[in-house]
Amino acid sequence: MRSVPWWVLFSSVCAPILLVGGWAVSAHLQGPGYDPASATISILASDGAAGYWVMTPALLALGACHVVTATGLRPAAPFGRAALAGGGLSVMLLALFPAPASGGSFAHGVVVAVGFSLLAVWPVLAVRRRASRRRVVAAAGDTWPRPTARPSDRTAPWALRPAPSVTAAALMWLGGAWFLLALYTLDTAGAAERVLTFAQSFWPLVVVVSCFRHDAGDGRPD
Repeated sequence: MRSVPWWVLFSSVCAPILLVGGWAVSAHLQGPGYDPASATISILASDGAAGYWVMTPALLALGACHVVTATGLRPAAPFGRAALAGGGLSVMLLALFPAPASGGSFAHGVVVAVGFSLLAVWPVLAVRRRASRRRVVAAAGDTWPRPTARPSDRTAPWALRPAPSVTAAALMWLGGAWFLLALYTLDTAGAAERVLTFAQSFWPLVVVVSCFRHDAGDGRPD
C-alpha cells in the first residue's frame, strides 16, 4: 500500500503548471507594455488587468492544489502539512485581496508575506524523524525498550530528510531576500518573484515523487 495516494501526485504536478501557465497567458494578454522581468505577478491579477480573469483562477487553483497535496501527504510531519495547507489558503486569499491597479495595498502585502513565509518554512516543518522506541509490555509484566517501526519506516523519503529540507527552505528564504532587494533597489522584481514562486510550487512535487520512490524501494534509502 502506498503511503501517498495517486491524487496527491496529480495535485502536486498541477501546481507549477498552473502557476507558470497562468502568468504566461496573463502576461500575453497584458500586452507588450508588461515586462515580466521587472513587473510582479500581482499586477497580472490586479483589478482591471487584462489577464485578471486568467491569473486569478490560476491562483485559486494553485492554492487548492497545495491544500489537496497537504491533505494526502501522510509521510510528512503534521506541522509541515499544516504549513503547506496554510500557504495554499494564503494563495487563494490573494483573489480576495488583489493588488490595486496602482499603488500598494496593506492587506495584499500581508497575505503575500504570510503565504511566502508558510511555503518557505514548511519543508523544515515536514521533516519526519526516525520512529521512536516504545516500551513494550511483556507477558510477565516487565517492560523494556523495543523498536516498533516497520522496516519501511526506518528511513524517511529523501525530500523529508533534514539536509534536503533545510537546503530547500534556505534557498527559498534567500529567494525572498532577493525579491525584496529587487523590489526596492533593483529592476528585476518580476524575475525574482517568478524564480521564488516557481520553487515554492515545485518543491511539493519533489517531496511527493520522493515518497513514491521510497515506497517503490520498500523503505530502502534513496
